[in-house]
Amino acid sequence: MAEINVVPYIDVMLVLLIIFMVTAPMLMQGVKVELPEANAAPVEDQDSEPLIVSVDASGQFFLNIGGDEKQAISLATVRERVSTVMRRSPEKPVLVWGDQAVAYGTVVTVMAALQEAGAPSVGLVTESPEKPQ
Repeated sequence: MAEINVVPYIDVMLVLLIIFMVTAPMLMQGVKVELPEANAAPVEDQDSEPLIVSVDASGQFFLNIGGDEKQAISLATVRERVSTVMRRSPEKPVLVWGDQAVAYGTVVTVMAALQEAGAPSVGLVTESPEKPQ
């Protein structure tokens, strides 16, 4: 009688599941910005990974695609790279991580550039305010 013993395979599967659950939050990398706090409804889950443009406190731009994610790039480069991505996948969500210390005009400028690059909609990322204990 040749039956496969599935118990070891289930054990391996559960171990891999735990490993992926622990490492998944670490995969979201980018530039460290202090997001503004706001009460906002969360965005529905998207099928594809969003395109994230970060603006740090000094007004420098960073993009989560391409070469080095920690390398500051110009607004023209952001527009060019986002335009290329939007031509390949026009439904890709685009998000802006703007530091709370950056000027409002800088965030509006990058949002306008993203819309010129073909992004159908641009979302702003905020953090939920901490509830007082």
